[in-house]
Amino acid sequence: MKKAIQISLLFVFFAFISCQKPTVVSNAKKDKNLISYVNPFIGTGGHGHTYPGATMPFGMMQLSPDTRLDGWDGCSGYHYSDDEIYGFSHTHLSGTGVSDYGDILLMPTDKQIFNNGADGKEGYKSKFSHDKEVAEPGFYKVHLDDTNIDVELTVSKRSGIHKYIFPSKENQFVILDLLHRDKVLDAKINRVSDTELTGHRFSSAWATDQRLFFAIETSHSFSDVLQSPEKKE
Repeated sequence: MKKAIQISLLFVFFAFISCQKPTVVSNAKKDKNLISYVNPFIGTGGHGHTYPGATMPFGMMQLSPDTRLDGWDGCSGYHYSDDEIYGFSHTHLSGTGVSDYGDILLMPTDKQIFNNGADGKEGYKSKFSHDKEVAEPGFYKVHLDDTNIDVELTVSKRSGIHKYIFPSKENQFVILDLLHRDKVLDAKINRVSDTELTGHRFSSAWATDQRLFFAIETSHSFSDVLQSPEKKE
């Protein structure tokens, strides 16, 4: 079943934050941080099949925006020519010619709605502009134009951290979409407490039996966990 959760502000997918600066060999000026020369947007257009989101060397997850649901140029889940974001999932492939991953998608919004909007009907997706988008090694930030929500993402070796800044205290919702992209074999959400969720998502795509387990902790308590009435086929 497709499910949603009503939460606010900061998400922690697993735990902890760390920073690691890569070594770059160049003729850069000594007084400038070498990490500033890294451009995560390289390869996100054309047939590059890369994503701009937060990741780190040998990290467990790749936390990035999803702007494309299918197609050869949508293998990484993101394409620079797109202007809509469906949400932010925790696993992505870079540079491949086949689609997979896109597991555990979260999307902050201001209304209770389960449809992603890909069918042309009202959905939780949002317009965005590259003028209000920032990508750096281990960090990603974007402004969602339709809801006026700011999103910041970062990662450690085994965690992904979301920060959502809503424009007001009212109508704060977060969609947890376990049916995103690939065919779902089985999925479940467990409410552990008012700030904790656990669950799993088993899916089939390039990997025919991919099994992923997750734990989510929020900085603020959520009032309810609402489930979509739609049935999984």
